Amino acid sequence: MNTLQEVIFMDKISKHYGHDDNRVIAVDHVELKIHRGEFTALVGPSGSGKTTLLNIMSGLDTPSTGTTYLAGQSISTMKGNQLSDYRRDHIGFIFQSYNLIPVLTAYENVEYILLLQKIPLKERRDRVYAILKEVGLEGRENRRPTELSGGQQQRVAVARAIASKPDIILADEPTANLDSHTGSALLDMMKELNEKEKITFVFSTHDQMIMDRAKRLIILKDGKVHRDEVRA
Repeated sequence: MNTLQEVIFMDKISKHYGHDDNRVIAVDHVELKIHRGEFTALVGPSGSGKTTLLNIMSGLDTPSTGTTYLAGQSISTMKGNQLSDYRRDHIGFIFQSYNLIPVLTAYENVEYILLLQKIPLKERRDRVYAILKEVGLEGRENRRPTELSGGQQQRVAVARAIASKPDIILADEPTANLDSHTGSALLDMMKELNEKEKITFVFSTHDQMIMDRAKRLIILKDGKVHRDEVRA
């Protein structure tokens, strides 16, 4: 089933809503493997199933049929604290709306997940400062989200996503609220993290800039994988 290099394995995943004449099939018998170190984009028109597939991949949604394996464990049957703890330790999330905690500083937003993981203070502090420096926010550690630009807020979100050293980063339209220059700089930073640190990224996107940088394009149509392109 899984090899050590497979971070995600989706086995015959389907998702449908409603019943009978009102039944809508969002994802239709998808089989998919995401390997460690990939920089992958899920693309397709609205209604193609890419966001649903990303949500199932993350355990934020459950499939109607099929099983999702994350880091070798089935998450499709996990519930409650077991699922949230497993997701916390194995997945980093980046959202288009940043989803930062407004009353916390950049440092505290990144530190929060490490507190949940009970990482010791010195290791926590060293890791947060190092990551914020790596994403270009050295000197802005004590600023709250309202004191940062959109691009800087998304960099905090990236730092938060990688802080827990997850197996995979899932990003849902991460450049949607950014201008093209800021979005391009952010993507270049994530591409560098992918190449230097071998961090695995999967994007759900309409953004051509992400598609141009992706090493793998998974094109969805009507809930199915229409084409799967791996680039050199």
